[in-house]
Amino acid sequence: MDVFDYQQLVKATGSFSPSRLLGKGSHGSIYKGILEENKLVAIKKSSSLGTDHVSAGNTKKLENEISVLSSLRGSPYVINFLGASHYHHNSYCKEKNRVLVMEFMPNGSLHDLLHVDASPPPWPKRVEIAIQIARAVQFLHEGKPLVIHRDIKSANILFDINWKAKLADFGLSVLLADSSSHDHATQPAGTIGYLDPSYTTPSKLSTKIDVFSYGVVLLEIISCQKVIDVSRSPSSIVEWAVPLIEEQRLMEICDTRIALPTFMEGTMKHLLYVAARCVSCREENRPSITEIVKGMDKNCLVERIQMPSWTSLMRSVILTRRPRELAEQWQQTKCEDANCDISKGMKAYLWEILAYITALE
Repeated sequence: MDVFDYQQLVKATGSFSPSRLLGKGSHGSIYKGILEENKLVAIKKSSSLGTDHVSAGNTKKLENEISVLSSLRGSPYVINFLGASHYHHNSYCKEKNRVLVMEFMPNGSLHDLLHVDASPPPWPKRVEIAIQIARAVQFLHEGKPLVIHRDIKSANILFDINWKAKLADFGLSVLLADSSSHDHATQPAGTIGYLDPSYTTPSKLSTKIDVFSYGVVLLEIISCQKVIDVSRSPSSIVEWAVPLIEEQRLMEICDTRIALPTFMEGTMKHLLYVAARCVSCREENRPSITEIVKGMDKNCLVERIQMPSWTSLMRSVILTRRPRELAEQWQQTKCEDANCDISKGMKAYLWEILAYITALE
């Protein structure tokens, strides 16, 4: 972990200027910082109460986040932790606190993508995001030490410069020495709507809490519905979606702003069934995140297309935008791979994929 000079970070944020404010997490405000050589970073400091009075609870959460992030090895699915400042004495209280430095995520949050942006994300991108989040949780749950995030939600899933989703905000996370050493002094915490309703006492702490929250995020990604919406009956996305899944009315859950291609229907059904299992009121019925990731690798189309000749054709659609020329190319293409047996049905299937990519462009 790198140690930054506090005054260097004050300068980098323009004295934590409101114009540099990127957002607020569960316990801190996040600012855009510009370090030497114009390096962009995100800098988090504890949220203030009133005139710069920092909540002791928020300071503790920030210290917890630094502790958790510094214990993790690097992962492409978790926000990159760069370091923290020296302890800085706060003149308004007797405590000392410091600030946290992370990679800059320029493309906002999943919450903004789903509920603020005018253009809804295409279906393959939604599947890609769902897989990336699942792998972030898997990284935490299979790590040593094991980490339970406890606040998985769309606002805590951020996009980097390449629009890759990463899990952030570890202020409520719990670091476990091993899978059996639960800290029974840790009081239940999380965000209403995403929080497992059975997590009511410290003894209920388990990885299945994160699995429940992940299931809620899956429903949010597929439906683009708010997790809690008082104008909807029922207001909870879980209570609204699960009965529809049980009644096999799956397409009623899918976002209606963008047509669902036929080749994506099986993938969406799989994700909805996964979501329903994740948010089961019975913890023992919920899958582990490892089981979820394995199922996605097997069943989700985004990860299954591994035919180089057809991948190159898809790329040509994106780059040239000449579908008529592609049609001629398709007719002339012969499969040179002895193991590649493309049936008429598969050709039609791939045609639909290509047509969908063309429409996106």
